[in-house]
Amino acid sequence: MSINDWPISERPREKLLLKGAQSLSDSELLAIFLRTGTKGLSAVDIARQLLSSYGGLRQLFESSEAEFCSGTGLGPAKYALLQAVLEMNRRHLGQQLEQGSTMDSPHTVQQYLISQLRHHQREVFACLFLDTKHSVLGFEILFKGSINCAQIHPREVVKSALSYNAAAVIFSHNHPSGIAEPSMADKQITERLSAALALVDVAVIDHIIIGNAEPVSFAERGLL
Repeated sequence: MSINDWPISERPREKLLLKGAQSLSDSELLAIFLRTGTKGLSAVDIARQLLSSYGGLRQLFESSEAEFCSGTGLGPAKYALLQAVLEMNRRHLGQQLEQGSTMDSPHTVQQYLISQLRHHQREVFACLFLDTKHSVLGFEILFKGSINCAQIHPREVVKSALSYNAAAVIFSHNHPSGIAEPSMADKQITERLSAALALVDVAVIDHIIIGNAEPVSFAERGLL
């Protein structure tokens, strides 16, 4: 049965317009992205198959171009569309941060960092540079490491903070393992960087670790 033969309240697009995007399941959201099905399969059927095959939306959206295009109902055009949507989301979150103090929107900060770092297959270390009102001056990935760790140099972090004339910073890095718990090395490098930045009057507001589940905040854990 085609989706057009379903009751209007059950069609993904109409359901979104009536009840909002948050009311849709992952397969319904993906079906809207796919737009059409194939012979004998509705867009929702294909969406369910894809989610089962890839293990979820995140795994599908973070797959390589070759992996993505191998899926039923997918191809280069859909891959390009997806990358555009993801980039728009990153820019939208970035603009939200630029409009106010990071201290007023910790959730937005974490969502922005997730969008920037979670998809990396290797560990990367990044920094949000803030002014005296904790508004964002810039964001940079400063170091890229192996699958286990990034080699982080305090001198380069201080140099970058001074180039932005930053008054404060928020560190962040990803754990490709998916487990966001801080390691002893994470705690030690945070202490080293904090001490180095204190010499030039730059405060460390937080260090946020990105994994598969919710991010871990050093500030919320009382580790700063």
